Amino acid sequence: MSDEEQTVLSESLKGYKEKINPEIKATLTWDKELIFTGRTQEGYEIDFDAHVQWGCKPTDSLLLSLAGCMGIDTVMFLQKMKVELSDFRMDIMAERNPTPPQYFKAVEVVLHIAGRNISHKKVDRAVALSHEKYCSVYNTLRPDMEMKVRYVLEQSEPEEEFVT
Repeated sequence: MSDEEQTVLSESLKGYKEKINPEIKATLTWDKELIFTGRTQEGYEIDFDAHVQWGCKPTDSLLLSLAGCMGIDTVMFLQKMKVELSDFRMDIMAERNPTPPQYFKAVEVVLHIAGRNISHKKVDRAVALSHEKYCSVYNTLRPDMEMKVRYVLEQSEPEEEFVT
């Protein structure tokens, strides 16, 4: 990205996430066995189930929350960089500690991005902004968790893969 593009992006990000309420409330209600329903303060629900028959495992929802946070940031940043997205998908793989506490030791994300006006410099910048400053979920996790992000740009040219 040119210095001018960097300046325009920095200006357009002023105020991004500044209106976030610093206090969040939620409820978790036991249903039966090891099944719980979580409800956000906005009223959205997610079901948790240790046996994964009626809901997801809490660790799965954490991994998806990480991807969701990073995905929202990355798409928003790319749109501000005038990228015309036609497709965006994330594949997420994680490695957990084998013994309790079974925290995430490493997470690998592969972004599949399609559209026009995409460059690896723009994607590198968008991923870096999310990773270093804006993704609340990532910055809440253990500081020793290894995070690797790769991406595949899908344009009219053949696929290219970059590792950041």
